[in-house]
Amino acid sequence: MQTLNAQQLGTRAAPADFAVRRRRAIQAAFWSEFIDMFDIYLPVIVLAPVLGYFQPAQLSAAGAAILASLVFVTTLLGRPVGALLFGLLADRLGRRSASIYSVAGFGAVTLLIALLPGYRSIGIGSYWLLVLLRFVDGIFLGGGYTGAMPLAMEYARKERRGLVGGLVLSAFCAAYLAINLLAMLMFALFGQGGDQSAYARFGWRIPFVVGALLAAALALYYRRQVAESELWRRQVGTERRALPLRELLHGQGASALVQVLLLMSGFWLTQNLITLFVPTGLLRQTLHLSGHQVTATLMFTYALLFFSYIGAGVLGQRIGRRRFFLLVGPLIATVGAALLYELATPAARSLPATALLVSVLAVLVTAPWGVIAAYINERFATGMRATGFGLGFSASLILPSFYAFYLNWLDALVPSRLAPAILLCAGGLLGTLGALLGPETRDVEL
Repeated sequence: MQTLNAQQLGTRAAPADFAVRRRRAIQAAFWSEFIDMFDIYLPVIVLAPVLGYFQPAQLSAAGAAILASLVFVTTLLGRPVGALLFGLLADRLGRRSASIYSVAGFGAVTLLIALLPGYRSIGIGSYWLLVLLRFVDGIFLGGGYTGAMPLAMEYARKERRGLVGGLVLSAFCAAYLAINLLAMLMFALFGQGGDQSAYARFGWRIPFVVGALLAAALALYYRRQVAESELWRRQVGTERRALPLRELLHGQGASALVQVLLLMSGFWLTQNLITLFVPTGLLRQTLHLSGHQVTATLMFTYALLFFSYIGAGVLGQRIGRRRFFLLVGPLIATVGAALLYELATPAARSLPATALLVSVLAVLVTAPWGVIAAYINERFATGMRATGFGLGFSASLILPSFYAFYLNWLDALVPSRLAPAILLCAGGLLGTLGALLGPETRDVEL
């Protein structure tokens, strides 16, 4: 069956009108990723100092750590569920509809979290309500980009899909910076004087309300300003009748899904080491940096990452997505692992030197993410693109999310400072293998 790309579709509509629709779809995808990541990091940055507000005071340190991790992990576990549900919705009913429902959903759940009472009001039920709502939130968050990113890619010109993918994923870095700045403002206004402080009682709620309002604004923008993918509309009469999940698991998309899951498992593993292990396990526990020093280091790093995602997307467009992965994967496994080992070795190193090393490591390791959005969308046909993208992007997160357990197992076999480097090397090699098994997609017609 002959397919039509965005440029061909644009010639059948008024060029100026199509350009406006393209721009709005890309802008909406950027803000969808921004709000998604803003919401993901709310419990990590905003709630972390006052989780005791939801828990009994007699908890041991180990028990508190487990309960704290559940708040974050349950959100991640909800994402694959949402990716499947909303991916199917986006392929059957349209990318725009899936985006509206998912964004409205996680906005409503985020607002409910902002209204939760504490342990002193309803006991341990407050904690379990928080965990349940974060799981439901993860379902809606998992669906937030399954419609938004395919919609943006189907509108993007073929020669600019790399730039668009890098720009959309760079919203992750912008969201991290925004949530940190907002949290710092809340800390300055309300302090952090314990579980009954002004911050614990209502200060932490303000960022959640902000997240809910941002989601409501985005849902309204999708409803009023963003048009459905014309590519999807033109193929809806044929491909919509197929069942996307069946095609992905047993049909022509099965091999592509397996290959993408392998590729993404490797790059999720490397990403988790940078975004989750480095701030706490490395900077705080190993290097004993203060909270302000860690924040300053990460803010500098994420500011650089914003531009590196866009640059990686452009480079992948120039040299090819597959070739980019085949270059970067081995670099992560060698240079990246060496940098992480060096950082994990306590030394008389200045804060600027540490921040520079962390930034170089983060740019190298997370560079593939500027290419991933375009690549995964190009791997699947229109009728299964949203489901394939959602599952490939989110289901691959499950095994890498247990990176802390893998580090503990490695600690029993090798010196502690070597374990993260070995795991980073494994992730880089796994991503390289996934790229080797897949085709080049730069010139694919969506």
